[in-house]
Amino acid sequence: EIAGALSGSDEREAREKRRWEALVEIVEVVILAIVAVATAWSGYQAARWDGRQAFLYGASSTLRFAADAAETRGAEQQLQDITTFNTWIQAHQDRDDQLADLYVDRFSPEYRVAFHAWLATRPFANPDAPPGPIFMPEYRNPELERADALNEHAQETFEAGTAARETADRYIRHTVLFATVLFLVAIAQRFRFRGVRIAASVVAGGLMIVALNGVVSLPRL
Repeated sequence: EIAGALSGSDEREAREKRRWEALVEIVEVVILAIVAVATAWSGYQAARWDGRQAFLYGASSTLRFAADAAETRGAEQQLQDITTFNTWIQAHQDRDDQLADLYVDRFSPEYRVAFHAWLATRPFANPDAPPGPIFMPEYRNPELERADALNEHAQETFEAGTAARETADRYIRHTVLFATVLFLVAIAQRFRFRGVRIAASVVAGGLMIVALNGVVSLPRL
């Protein structure tokens, strides 16, 4: 009877041990499956955000080149208008109206508007008049304005590229966390002590939840 009781107790303990080992193994398999998928997703997103960063940086450089070209054209047009205006001043002083009108016709359309507005201030009699058309509020230089707009767009695009790089870095950091989870699960499987194995699995599960929350909160492409 004593031997039978001891044998029955050993069998119950063996069944309980097999039961908790099976339960822990199921938990570990679930963790491994989730982490494997999450790691692949996180790596995929990191790669896509890296690609977006490169694209945005390239677009920013293209916009910068276009802005430089527009600024060069605007400066050349402005210089031409100022030079023509100086020759108009000379013709006006010489009272050569025909030549002066010829120079006015050579102004750019935007400069001509400012020129007529400047004449309305009676600059040759009014000491408070602006020194030239370029100082009038009516003066516009479309190419310089376009250069400013392109530079602003280029800066916004560059900042978006920087944000994409930071997003990719955050995905990589979470990939490292997932790798840590895999390491903890692998270590836990080496232990035969119930408490140590369960503790390692709990830590791995908690770290997995933290990493998953971080990945879900990140923007996606």
